[in-house]
Amino acid sequence: MDISSLSRPFRLLVTGGGTGGHTYPALTAVRTLQGRLAAVGGTLDVLWIGTADGLEARVAPAEGIAFQTVATGKIRRSSNPLKMLSAANVKDMARVPLGVAQARSIVAGFRPDVVLATGGYVAVPAGLAARLCRVPLVLHEQTVRLGLANRKLASSATRIAVSSESSLPLLPAEVRERAVVTGNPVRLEVLGGHADKAVEALALYGFDRRLPTVYVTGGAQGAQQINGVVREVLPWLLGHANVIRQCGPGNVDELRAAAARLDPALAGRYHLTGFLGAELPDVLALADVVVSRSGAGTLAELTALGKPAVFIPLATSAGNEQAHNAQHLADAGAALALLGEVNGPALQNAVGPLLTDPALRAAMAERARTYGRPDAADRLVDVVLSAASA
Repeated sequence: MDISSLSRPFRLLVTGGGTGGHTYPALTAVRTLQGRLAAVGGTLDVLWIGTADGLEARVAPAEGIAFQTVATGKIRRSSNPLKMLSAANVKDMARVPLGVAQARSIVAGFRPDVVLATGGYVAVPAGLAARLCRVPLVLHEQTVRLGLANRKLASSATRIAVSSESSLPLLPAEVRERAVVTGNPVRLEVLGGHADKAVEALALYGFDRRLPTVYVTGGAQGAQQINGVVREVLPWLLGHANVIRQCGPGNVDELRAAAARLDPALAGRYHLTGFLGAELPDVLALADVVVSRSGAGTLAELTALGKPAVFIPLATSAGNEQAHNAQHLADAGAALALLGEVNGPALQNAVGPLLTDPALRAAMAERARTYGRPDAADRLVDVVLSAASA
């Protein structure tokens, strides 16, 4: 679509959410499309369909985006087919037809030029409504393998945007020709960090800048597994590196008490925090190595920045997606993946060579960068505009 010739606002309906992995790519695409339109004197009308208790319910209104909810159901997965027929699953699935009817009414009233679905259970009713209303539907998949919602919607999609070349052969053959590799949109602010600002913001004046800096994170709430593994090797780790550890607000007091027993010579190289907000881009700029979970958003950010990483996947992630994500990069030498039961010695053996060998870090950083797509948001917007013209 030639947006420069539009005499009215471009109308985009966004659906998806539940977690940051589905929500932030959508938000970044919205911001990018707004910028693209503003550059040619155009405007964007955007409406987000989500769930009342998902992250998107907070993020969309905070960004000034109109937001509506529809009924939806969550499938509780199990390797046992009989457990899939649980009362909770049956009850939730009975809500889907109502959600489709609600979404169809919203789509018909809003009359979008295109619907962008980024996954999560709420995307299913809105995506099906797009098909019923004959509105172009663009799916975006953040992980290597299609998530459950996108698998359900794939046959209805005008375009399927995936984050990795390796996703293409995993798509159903009948929809593969509609797929395009865009990458996973990364928030622009993440790409613009400055290491010295992290030192100032977090008062890291005890850090030895001659040593590498390790950033350890378990996500916004922290991760008990990562916290426990790092605790096992913390004195050793501080003997080789500065450490910024984001442990989750509920874990700060316990870990701070443990840190009080550190050798004072090492304690100055250690910064413990429950949560990082606006400082995160600067911390990422400062970090030489990252130890973290392997959600799709994390991978997108770290590869776009070219950061060596040791991934400890969340074993209970849907469809074991985090393990697939981590293994995908590990197989290419672009990261290290610790799978299964992980202990302190395993982490020490993985991260040790990266701390002592700058050339090894540089090589892994370069390989990670080849998988990064800092222009993913622009690529996804291209797909959205193309679908609107289809």
